[in-house]
Amino acid sequence: MITINKLAPEFKAKVFHDGKIREIQLSDYKGKWVVLFFYPADFTFVCPTELGDLADNYEKLKQINTEVLSVSTDTEFVHKAWHDNSPTIKKIKFPMIADPTGNICRDYGTYIEGEGLSLRGTFIIDPDGILKVFEVHDNSIGRSTYELIRKVEAAQFVREHGGEVCPVNWKTGDKTLKPDLDLVGKI
Repeated sequence: MITINKLAPEFKAKVFHDGKIREIQLSDYKGKWVVLFFYPADFTFVCPTELGDLADNYEKLKQINTEVLSVSTDTEFVHKAWHDNSPTIKKIKFPMIADPTGNICRDYGTYIEGEGLSLRGTFIIDPDGILKVFEVHDNSIGRSTYELIRKVEAAQFVREHGGEVCPVNWKTGDKTLKPDLDLVGKI
């Protein structure tokens, strides 16, 4: 079971990345923020819209010390075929994790038994491997890369400025709050 502020489940998996197939593990990314981006399947409908938007914003995420790892139950060979055949997916520069056994999806609570697919799940992991944010929802609802980036930046701000918290719709540069009894009932 995954828990906020606990270590994210470790995994080792094959990925399609930079035109090659290789093996990675979550611990390879210690020292970086990681976004695990689970989606149902390659060659589908909502998935390429999300992954394309992530690809368009990948440089922004890298600039804030964040690596994106997309995950589906497809094999690394299916990821390559999708990459080779879809102009949208061809833009992807981040590793595409193959989880054909569904073990990673099960560890993160996104696996749909009986379908062999994943729910849409987004997990933000800090540089120490601690899970800070997760969201899992129905596969018919696409996610917002803008909101994902906002959440990563908020988690980074809180980590760097202990004792401060980010209120609703907070963006980099906005005011934060310092929890204190003097604020109770005055917000």
